[in-house]
Amino acid sequence: MADFTTTLTEKHIAMIAKQAIFFTATAAEDARINLSPKGLDCFRVLASDRVAYLDLAGSGNETHAHLVADGRITIMFCNFEQPALILRIYGRGVPVLPQDEVWPALAAHFNLLPGTRQIFDIAVESVQTSCGWGVPLMHLDKPRDTLVKYHAQADEAEWLKKRGERVKSIDGLPTRATNRFFGKT
Repeated sequence: MADFTTTLTEKHIAMIAKQAIFFTATAAEDARINLSPKGLDCFRVLASDRVAYLDLAGSGNETHAHLVADGRITIMFCNFEQPALILRIYGRGVPVLPQDEVWPALAAHFNLLPGTRQIFDIAVESVQTSCGWGVPLMHLDKPRDTLVKYHAQADEAEWLKKRGERVKSIDGLPTRATNRFFGKT
């Protein structure tokens, strides 16, 4: 049975803090639905009605394009250990890039990682929990550090050039490129 609240409760926040992975889903009119898994230490609960996550450069920038076009985002956490629980955050988000005025205040909540591209700042509209009884029990072996290592050894000029060339989503929606390189930490 699903339960809805308008904000995150202390119980929700405690569950989120234990998760090693979460999933994001976004969409824009006439565009593909984007669903992405996210790991690393990149999710923060800023308030009961506000969350954010640090985004590293990857193969595309669909979430950015969709949030600019539409704003809607769903974040899902699955507790793969006990107790079984699925938690979804429904909200509206905006991409915040290092060149944006609000970046310093928002970035202060994170340990910036090599490859940091932007932070998604999300206003929580509602929260849904459900049983999760169909989700398998799994245990984390260890985090995968490949993406961070890749960005840590990147050449700054080449990295910025590549990001500057990727200013459209796979469906042709516009994105903004970061103007800052976060290399080795």
